Amino acid sequence: NMLDFVFAVDDSVTWHMMNLLKNRSHYSFLKVFGPKQISSIQSYGAGIYYNTLVPCNGRMIKYGVISTDALIDDLLHWKTLYVAGRLQKPVKILTQNENSKLQAALVSNLKSAVTAAFLMLPESFSEEDLYMQIAGLSYSGDFRMIIGEDRSKVQNIVKPNVLHFQKLYSNILQDCPQVVYKHHLGRLEASIDKSPEGQFTQLMALPRTLQQKITSLVDPPGKNRDVEEILLQVAHDPDCGFVVHQGTPRSV
Repeated sequence: NMLDFVFAVDDSVTWHMMNLLKNRSHYSFLKVFGPKQISSIQSYGAGIYYNTLVPCNGRMIKYGVISTDALIDDLLHWKTLYVAGRLQKPVKILTQNENSKLQAALVSNLKSAVTAAFLMLPESFSEEDLYMQIAGLSYSGDFRMIIGEDRSKVQNIVKPNVLHFQKLYSNILQDCPQVVYKHHLGRLEASIDKSPEGQFTQLMALPRTLQQKITSLVDPPGKNRDVEEILLQVAHDPDCGFVVHQGTPRSV
């Protein structure tokens, strides 16, 4: 399998300038346009620029470059969920500087993933169901609605890595009043509040972009109601979880 690296950099132009000097062969024809143009292209879409099919130590890798600000924005607001979705799954962080905003955004992204998963899951579920739901967010929103190859991908991510998911989410789940984490049994027991009040609280905690997408799905053109009013309506909807599923960005 190809190794996938992501570099979050504070100054994309300088990073590409230095990398072009050292690893010019990694770039496509875009290298002729220089670091400023590459950085400009990087800012489109998901805000990440990839060099692919790079030979390294006898195997192939690809690596993406994203600005720290763009990464923080995706982690907090799920504008595309492209990198945020990857960071909802176990990854190896090779090195990280002391950026308190980035640290907080990484935790916020995990909390948002748990909140969205709670809204889409039934009142009671297994620990594996939770991790399947979270891993499925960046595929099709709701793992129960994923079929064929995508479902297999989600299962292949979760089943061999349950211990890594536990490590990633243990602190968040331990602080969640709706979850009882039984360490001695190696499992969690959850009872999610599916009342309109409980679902409204969870909807209000979702990332901004997801709230906006839910609003656009539910609010007819011309009504122009505020987000809180619409989310309250969704909270009373028996299909609340499906509405959240429809609004979740598709990053894969």
